Amino acid sequence: MSEMLRLEGVGKGYNRGKPSEVIVLRGATLSVARGEVVALVAPSGAGKSTLLHIAGLLDVPDSGTVRLDGREMGGLSDRARTEARRAEVGFIYQFHHLLPEFTALENVVIPQLANGVGKAAAEARAMDLLDKVGVGARAGHRPAALSGGEQQRVAFCRALANGPKLLLADEPTGNLDPGTSDQVFGVLMELVRSTGLSALIATHNLDLAARMDRVVRLTAGQVT
Repeated sequence: MSEMLRLEGVGKGYNRGKPSEVIVLRGATLSVARGEVVALVAPSGAGKSTLLHIAGLLDVPDSGTVRLDGREMGGLSDRARTEARRAEVGFIYQFHHLLPEFTALENVVIPQLANGVGKAAAEARAMDLLDKVGVGARAGHRPAALSGGEQQRVAFCRALANGPKLLLADEPTGNLDPGTSDQVFGVLMELVRSTGLSALIATHNLDLAARMDRVVRLTAGQVT
């Protein structure tokens, strides 16, 4: 299988050149094939969020290269990086980050409108996604009226609204109780498999990691 994501020799530090400099990534190399779901296992503070931000074009490495769908990202302008991220990458975080003043449906529609999709088409796709994760009947409710598991399912739909090729998730069920976490993670895997997405999912839950295609670990700034 060809690669959807390739990080090669990625290095990243903060407070560069200062006595307080912290090196987070040290020549990290990682690949995710098309249609592959990879678990990124690391303890808190190991740099997995930094790695995901670089993979998703939210941050730039100090060294090394990032290739997305075969395209080198290093030489792109800020605008081009934003356009590539919007078109090709979906993000899921530990906390849902839904817009509280909008309904579940509207939260999934808004990213599509920002990407130039017409309202009717955006609403139809949003409802289809919400139905797939079992919260279609809650489409008219605002986030505060939804359970934690329902909120995160809506967040999954929002991440997939624009049809990305790569899904990046940072502890996507870490804010849920164990029972709900297991159920919601199952929904996420079904959604990823049915859409043929590539996915890199950071977790410290080894049981969830074992349900993915492959497990890599981030240790001392390197991927093994």
